[in-house]
Amino acid sequence: MSEVKISAEPRTEFGKGGARRTRRAGKVPAVLYGHGEKPKHIALPAREFAAAIRNGGANQLLALDISDGTQALALPKAIQRDPIKDTFEHVDLLLVRRGEKVTVDVPVQLTGEAARDTLIVHDHDTLSVTADATKVPDHLEASIEGAEAGSQITAADVSLPAGVELAVDPEMLIASITAAPTAEQLESTLPEVEEATEEAEAEVGEVTEGAAETPAAEGEADTEGRTEA
Repeated sequence: MSEVKISAEPRTEFGKGGARRTRRAGKVPAVLYGHGEKPKHIALPAREFAAAIRNGGANQLLALDISDGTQALALPKAIQRDPIKDTFEHVDLLLVRRGEKVTVDVPVQLTGEAARDTLIVHDHDTLSVTADATKVPDHLEASIEGAEAGSQITAADVSLPAGVELAVDPEMLIASITAAPTAEQLESTLPEVEEATEEAEAEVGEVTEGAAETPAAEGEADTEGRTEA
């Protein structure tokens, strides 16, 4: 993976308030750490950082040009996103050096098509590997071409580029191939689904009715109390 050059500037404001102001200015709050150095708080341009991650993935190598005159190579270690706005809230960046080995989680893509009438069950979407910091792959692949029901894809079945090594048990399950349910099996489950739906609706109705009666009952109690007084 080629590195992406991106500008950055030191941050002097910290805490939630400082982070909000940084984001309002079109930047992403970040902290740069590693190699025993004191953590450095910086801000990244939101658009450029988003483009880098979109094109290179979560393990995109960044060549940082910081406005205080320093430069650094870094890998995203943890990325926090806003689930609603889909914007970047904060980034932890790990300092790396050329030739240094790092352990990262890389997405796994299944290629090919399994046998007919089968379903693919994903157990892990990423795989932990060790690689040169400047040569971390953006994804890994494992073939399921023609896989029959009962087949399993493990970490050992994933194709690794030269210089990339597994950092997990080779037997770790990535995906399994199961038989797709037949039309008869699907039909046999319909009565159970309908019965469960009816029971759920009945329970909701009972709760709603009880909730509607409660205020009235309380009102009657209050009225009785005032009458007796």
